[in-house]
Amino acid sequence: MVFKLDKDKDASNQSKHGYPLALGWIVLQNAVADIHDPREYMTEFGLEERRIACGLVASRLFVCVYTMRDEVCRLISVRKANKREQQKWL
Repeated sequence: MVFKLDKDKDASNQSKHGYPLALGWIVLQNAVADIHDPREYMTEFGLEERRIACGLVASRLFVCVYTMRDEVCRLISVRKANKREQQKWL
């Protein structure tokens, strides 16, 4: 699988959540859950289906939002899981 991330989105994610989007690669490799996001997102590429994955990184649960465009996985957001998400997925 090929991964892609936007430099501006990466900087924004680091500022907002304190983690680089590249951490999402590890989250996806260690996913304990991977679900469809039922909300609809309109982008320049049309209607976009997003997925939400929860995975362990160094014994800590993280959440990664991503989308697939053909064979390319585009990382959108990475953050620590909140308490509710931890209780649900751990």
